[in-house]
Amino acid sequence: MSKLGNLGARLHRGEISYDFIGHRKIWYGISILITITAIVGLAVRGLNMGIDFQGGAVFTTEKTSVSVSQAETYAEEASGHPAVVQKLGNGTLRIQIAGMDTKQSDEIKNQLAEDFKVDPEKIAADLVGPSWGDQIANKAWQGLAIFMVLVVIYLAIAFEWRMAIAALVALIHDITITVGIYALVGFEVTPGTVIGLLTILGYSLYDTVVVFDSLKEQTKDITKQTRWTYSDIANRSINGTLVRSINTTVVALLPVAGLLFIGGGFLGAGTLNDISLSLFVGLAAGAYSSIFIATPLVADLKEREPQMKALKKRVLAKRAQAAAEEELAEARGEAADGPADATPAVVGPRATRRRPSGKRR
Repeated sequence: MSKLGNLGARLHRGEISYDFIGHRKIWYGISILITITAIVGLAVRGLNMGIDFQGGAVFTTEKTSVSVSQAETYAEEASGHPAVVQKLGNGTLRIQIAGMDTKQSDEIKNQLAEDFKVDPEKIAADLVGPSWGDQIANKAWQGLAIFMVLVVIYLAIAFEWRMAIAALVALIHDITITVGIYALVGFEVTPGTVIGLLTILGYSLYDTVVVFDSLKEQTKDITKQTRWTYSDIANRSINGTLVRSINTTVVALLPVAGLLFIGGGFLGAGTLNDISLSLFVGLAAGAYSSIFIATPLVADLKEREPQMKALKKRVLAKRAQAAAEEELAEARGEAADGPADATPAVVGPRATRRRPSGKRR
């Protein structure tokens, strides 16, 4: 068995564990800090909405030797706006510039033709209206709202309302971080980004439900025992599924990382960035929230119940009694053995005094 597999088996059996629940304030603090950073980035820089949402112009050139970086420079100088340039397989360039109307499009087309040293007729210009992107955005928000409502209802029925609330908080946490990262790095938001964002919610929810299912099984008849508190069992559930969560997350992140860093970064296929970044950040945030946010939050909510408070009191009292008995037993053992440096007593026949026989010699 591999070391990771052996570690997973020992975590599942409870032989070793890490106190995730006990350190929950640290995880909450980290999440709050990241979330605040994401919100500030979103408020200050905003999102770089793609041409599908803002409207604009798309210019397609014939086969050319002009590089992508040089074409971006030409397009930005001609329009005064950021441009997205993609080199197609046949050697042509596709240039996207958001926020353009018909008049501006004609002026930019003529300027690009001059920079590229080609006839303006050899550059195709297409205008894209923002209405289609608005429809996509509206449908996405509607789908997201319906998804959230259905998730809360399902989890409240299948598990309980506290788990539903914790899962909802974790999902909002993942969305906020992903959107904030887009604002900070300035990647373009396209319909592909929306698709990626909705995809990661399902993955994040799956990872959370796996832990919740383990927690539900282990907390059956929890009040009939005095060995574990609810937080203890919640911690065991996280440790029992930890290696599984790590394995699934790593396996999911590898192909997405290939799209983002190799396809979008090294090979220059920039159109892959819009969906791959949302998947990469969302998958990582989803794994984090299911372990460090959702389950600790459930434990916090459950420990507020009167039954769980009473159970915790009994468990702590029993542990204190067991510790006192162990300490007393150790003290008695030391007293019975005597000091470690004491000289052992001499054991042997006891000397006796001979009595006189009464006879004279």
